[in-house]
Amino acid sequence: METNEDALRPTAQQARAALAETEQVRASVAALSATPWPRWFAITLTLYIAAIPPVYGGMLASPGWLLPHLAWGVIMVVMTAAYLVLLTVAGMNWRKKTGVALRFDVLPRRATVPLGIGLPALLVGSALAFRASREPLWLFAASAIGAAVSIAFHLAFVRMHRKTS
Repeated sequence: METNEDALRPTAQQARAALAETEQVRASVAALSATPWPRWFAITLTLYIAAIPPVYGGMLASPGWLLPHLAWGVIMVVMTAAYLVLLTVAGMNWRKKTGVALRFDVLPRRATVPLGIGLPALLVGSALAFRASREPLWLFAASAIGAAVSIAFHLAFVRMHRKTS
């Protein structure tokens, strides 16, 4: 083993190359973190979003709509529990596959903030509009719009990931 002090210190060129490599690794990790959910989970998420308005509308309907209120509540609890289990499985599989945890903070805020505000407003607002008007068209329109938004965001994140990788 060399004890020469100069052999232990990198040259300026080696140091710059190491820094560039570190930045490249950071960019790669950020790109992997921004990668969209697996396709099966994107489909599950889309179906979940599409199911929320009719189920929530059924829970809020006065009097009971198609099913008793308790049945709608049980459906919502089961549906949400299944979604959370699948979310956990998707996250664990992604981490096992890539070594990187799924993160939301690397996604562009100009897309996630409107989604975080608009989608809940759409889903809950349609149920409230249904309760006020007793017109189920509100629920089915919100389901279709929610599913379209889910698919559009998935495709946008796929495109974003392809640009960064």
